[in-house]
Amino acid sequence: MHNKVILLVEDNPRDEALTLRALKKSNIVNDVIVAHDGVEALDYFFREAASGESEKVMPQLVLLDLKLPKLNGLEVLRRLRATESTRRLPVVVFTSSSEEEDMLKSYELGANSYVRKPVEFEQFLEATKQLGLYWLVLNEIVPD
Repeated sequence: MHNKVILLVEDNPRDEALTLRALKKSNIVNDVIVAHDGVEALDYFFREAASGESEKVMPQLVLLDLKLPKLNGLEVLRRLRATESTRRLPVVVFTSSSEEEDMLKSYELGANSYVRKPVEFEQFLEATKQLGLYWLVLNEIVPD
């Protein structure tokens, strides 16, 4: 699983720490890059490429929260799917939202999966482990 980067888009410090801890405890050793708001997430993909600087590593997986400052997760997802270079990127909406509208809109915009964050740590750990195993080990992606 080396050389596969995860982009975690999460503004809540507690959820960020829990996700990082759960990934580590699940022996998922990928580098995790954290964006703390929607603008920072989009900057990761588009800012350097637009300025001509060296491109960053394309993540193998994006774990995207919906309730973000500056630019919400749905808008991040919309922009990722509107761009050729990020259109097929696996994006898992990993959110505490239980609103059916958020789930429907996420899938309409092209989310690969919608996972509600469990409240209990052990359940959170298991959900994160399963996400990592599926998206980083089992799932096959279309080569560039």
